[in-house]
Amino acid sequence: MANKIPNRQVICDTLLELAKENRDIMVLASDSRGSAAMAPFANTYPDQFVEVGIAEQNIVGISAGLAHSGKKPFVTSPACFLSMRSIEQIKVDVAYSATNVKLVGISGGVSYGALGMSHHSVQDLAVTRAIPGLAVLMPADRHETKKMTEALVGYEGGAYIRIGRNPVEDVYESDEYEFKIGKAVTMREGNDLTIISSGETVRVALDTEAALKENGVSCRVLNMHTIKPLDEEAILCAARETGHIITVEEHSIHGGLGAAVAEVVIQNFPVPMRIIGIPDEPAIAGKTAEVFEHYGISVQGLKKAALELLGR
Repeated sequence: MANKIPNRQVICDTLLELAKENRDIMVLASDSRGSAAMAPFANTYPDQFVEVGIAEQNIVGISAGLAHSGKKPFVTSPACFLSMRSIEQIKVDVAYSATNVKLVGISGGVSYGALGMSHHSVQDLAVTRAIPGLAVLMPADRHETKKMTEALVGYEGGAYIRIGRNPVEDVYESDEYEFKIGKAVTMREGNDLTIISSGETVRVALDTEAALKENGVSCRVLNMHTIKPLDEEAILCAARETGHIITVEEHSIHGGLGAAVAEVVIQNFPVPMRIIGIPDEPAIAGKTAEVFEHYGISVQGLKKAALELLGR
């Protein structure tokens, strides 16, 4: 079940459809309409598209002004720059001012792999989830991206959404399932161990579940598409029922999904845990698959971590 198009194109296609009936939807780009796959939207609805050039701080401020005017702005800008260069504007103009701005960080994680640390965004979840009043989300495939975009149009409040650059393999067979912001999706049931993942690592978690089954391990897989607000109930249920948790993410091991899960677990129902992600070093340059493999964000890496955690 291979996804034929990148998630960034899904966002454009979904907003194109929704904008037919909702003229308040606006899209803003920072010289990124091409990399964000938003050229079709700009061409179809030029009055609902704003190009600010390479000015990430300005794009957030402009979007906040549009939101104050009753518009529903979607900012599309490279995640590495949007989440770092304009974090003050995100904190004050969007979150503190309670504006209805959706910040879409494109080409997130290590999508720009070969360009190295300057273009990697592996600290963005840590900084954005620490800001009060800002939701943080990361869809896994085209189906979830479509449902998430639809939900965000009706969501009142600021949100940071991180997506990758390249086509990703499907994790859902269709979009005929219930999606709710802040509610994790149980992708596989299991009793021995839970792997909690988000974004492009959900596919890795699902493939690992199949590999562990061959070793007699019953593995639960949770898709934590919303990092904030976090589904604490699903996490604690996994801790109580499976006794072991592994988190995997395309992010630093500090402050991201793993840290968020650990904060819940350690304060409520401590169980053995492992956090798999990018260690405290500049991530290597290379294709996404190469970076993943290097840091154990792979079936082999997760399987090894799971068996060690279970003492097998």
